[in-house]
Amino acid sequence: MTEIVFTKAYFSKSAPSIRECPPEVGCEVAFAGRSNAGKSSAINALTNQKLARTSKTPGRTQLINFFNLGENQRLVDLPGYGYAKVSREQKEKWQRDLSEYLQKRQTLKGLVLLMDIRHPLQEFDTTMLNWAKRGHMPVHILLTKADKLSRSQAMKSLFDVQKDLKKLGLEDASVQCFSALKYAGLDDLKAKLQSWLAPEREPETDNESIDSATDEK
Repeated sequence: MTEIVFTKAYFSKSAPSIRECPPEVGCEVAFAGRSNAGKSSAINALTNQKLARTSKTPGRTQLINFFNLGENQRLVDLPGYGYAKVSREQKEKWQRDLSEYLQKRQTLKGLVLLMDIRHPLQEFDTTMLNWAKRGHMPVHILLTKADKLSRSQAMKSLFDVQKDLKKLGLEDASVQCFSALKYAGLDDLKAKLQSWLAPEREPETDNESIDSATDEK
């Protein structure tokens, strides 16, 4: 297994829709979340560089942004959702693009869905989860800004989200607490991305040795 070096990530391309995305070669993992969930901060903490733009103004990410990690491996920063200062028509267009990307993008291996740990599973978070479920897309949830709560409060939120996911029929989705500010949970996130982008190969079966033994006979 080749270990991914996330600090080598670099910007590749911005696309206004799935039709302008890079060719479907290799594999990628997408990051999505409400505009105030800390998505850009999480990507920057992961790569240890100011790769994704952070802003006090929610909704700055309005394109699908691709960051290369290595040969045919990418991180994808999806448009933030839930912003207040865009038209209804624009919001609906972004929603259609997100739905299409999650359900039709063949190179997408997993979705990292970010939620503020103090306000998880808002309406559009659930919509994203349902899109991922329909597309049989693996999901890993980051409960961000965990440093804003005590450890016991953070664990309660984590357990509550896990229970709600079971009710939604999404018990296979994984969940963790995360703080970009404290770099808490970063190793768990890296391990999840590694498993999606560069999974360990299955051990070779003994078929070849059996075949060669049969040939020798």
